[in-house]
Amino acid sequence: MLGFDAAVPQFEALGAQVVGVSADHFATLAAWQKTNPIHHLLLSDFRRQMLPTYGAMETSEQSPIFRYAKRAYFIIDRNGVVKWIKVMDNPLDLLNPDDVLKALKAAA
Repeated sequence: MLGFDAAVPQFEALGAQVVGVSADHFATLAAWQKTNPIHHLLLSDFRRQMLPTYGAMETSEQSPIFRYAKRAYFIIDRNGVVKWIKVMDNPLDLLNPDDVLKALKAAA
């Protein structure tokens, strides 16, 4: 998230808003933000209502990581249309903000 926070001005210059969504409780996110100040919006999907809708959660009950959030990146236009998706196989893998910026420019 910190890498994306540093790139917020570049996203805003393209008319985009950076929003982070986590399956962590909002209190956990608030505590994290105290030690990791970020300038973009960070939302909690603790009840896991949004993440499965976008394919960003393991939904197979047979999986050892059932109901865990996946690291995923989306470009969603102002009308709610998903223009680009990248879901990482390994939750420890991070996508470079430059890759998302390229996708944003291509989706425009």
